[in-house]
Amino acid sequence: MPNNTAIAKRSGTKEKILKVSTTLFSELGYKGASVRKIAREVGIRESAIYNHYKNKEEIFLEVAKGIFSSPFSISSEEMKELALRGKPFLSKFAMQYKILTFDKTNENMFRLLIIELMQNRDLREQFQSEFHDKNIKILSEGFFIMMQNSMIKSSDPMLISYEFISTLFYIRLQVMLLRFDALSTNALSTQFEKHVDFFWESIKV
Repeated sequence: MPNNTAIAKRSGTKEKILKVSTTLFSELGYKGASVRKIAREVGIRESAIYNHYKNKEEIFLEVAKGIFSSPFSISSEEMKELALRGKPFLSKFAMQYKILTFDKTNENMFRLLIIELMQNRDLREQFQSEFHDKNIKILSEGFFIMMQNSMIKSSDPMLISYEFISTLFYIRLQVMLLRFDALSTNALSTQFEKHVDFFWESIKV
């Protein structure tokens, strides 16, 4: 059996592959980031990549999972406690979303993923489960807690979640398109906060 040192080394190499791959995919696109280039940047032989991933697509899907993940990086219990505070729940979600939106590497990968979504069924399924379903679930749970505590108007938690996240997603798309044409995004920098203010006023009791 492998010892702890070997396991740690294997885990470290896998993390480095993902980190390097994220950079290369964001800079060169899916086609331009070959397994050979990834291996060279990691500092290992190309054949060693296959000890961790079966092909480039599997690496890409693993990278995409991180980009598509929910902006909430807190536990379920912390999420529930935050929901009991009402508006701060929405503010934290929106601010985490804003950080992802304006992060350069994340932005480039998001642009690439939008393109690849039309060509890769596995990626579409992953987008649905890792981004859409998980985000809607987290938001729905938060809104349900607020309703139970008479903080917001009674309604369909899932529908409210769709309403809240759709604007955030659209702002993120706008940022991506403006930066693609080297245009300023300054006017959008406060839209996340404005959205939270407007949305909270429309649902609070």
